[in-house]
Amino acid sequence: MIAIANNKLSVSINEKGAELQSIQLNGIEYLWQADDKYWGKHAPVLFPIVGELKDGKYMYEGCEYKLTRHGFARDKVFKVKESTKTSVMLTLQNDEETHAVYPFMFIFQVKYELKRSSLLCRYIVQNTDVKSIYFSAGGHPAFNVPLVAGLKYTDYFLKFNNDNVLKRYLLHNGLTGDDTKNIQLDDKILPLQQSLFYDDAIVLKDLTTNEIELKTNNDVHGLKFKFNEFPYFGIWAAKDAPFICLEPWCGIADNLNHDYQLKNKEGINELIAGERWERTWSVDLS
Repeated sequence: MIAIANNKLSVSINEKGAELQSIQLNGIEYLWQADDKYWGKHAPVLFPIVGELKDGKYMYEGCEYKLTRHGFARDKVFKVKESTKTSVMLTLQNDEETHAVYPFMFIFQVKYELKRSSLLCRYIVQNTDVKSIYFSAGGHPAFNVPLVAGLKYTDYFLKFNNDNVLKRYLLHNGLTGDDTKNIQLDDKILPLQQSLFYDDAIVLKDLTTNEIELKTNNDVHGLKFKFNEFPYFGIWAAKDAPFICLEPWCGIADNLNHDYQLKNKEGINELIAGERWERTWSVDLS
């Protein structure tokens, strides 16, 4: 386990999956603590796909490959490349195991850094192959709701900085369809209720919002989640679970009508040989 801290935050990270294990502000735990009754994870890192593949497979240059939901990074052990008291860089590189399911050479890095009461998470992909590589990447952090004892799930709400209507793309056994359902907000506010997620995640493609706040009117503790340059976003919780996942995605689950071709996958990122790709999300705790 890796620990980083400053005078406000203390954070721990597991080298397996480069997964956050704890985010505490002044002794209050903000990150979901992986209770198997609901969901046994904290904050998986998603790479080289986000979500589900149609029939669990894709095609590349005439060959068929299989990948499980959200890809293999969350199950691989990363190596610590560099660290300070307030930051750490974890690295995953292609090997024989990854090549069997993903025929590309790459370096994938996750950097966590503390700045005052904020945690920054940066994803870095480097193409070490001689050809273009194709990938998706994203985050899946789960935050406790409620954050303090004595409050209820329904005491909390999400506030979007730029949207008054959420266009929700409906999921069908993990795949996206073309059917949508609008969620009307009240002054950019979505009151939390666990029934929101009875039909799986709220999948969003058309947000103009780039900041979402988790707040309650009954306590000062909350968070602001920032996610510039992530074109897709998911909001999810397991059924009746006391947490909420705020998921910034550069990529998305396959569409029901996808043709299996990796190059044609919605949201796929192409990175030419020798190039580097970066995206950062952050969470500011209060």
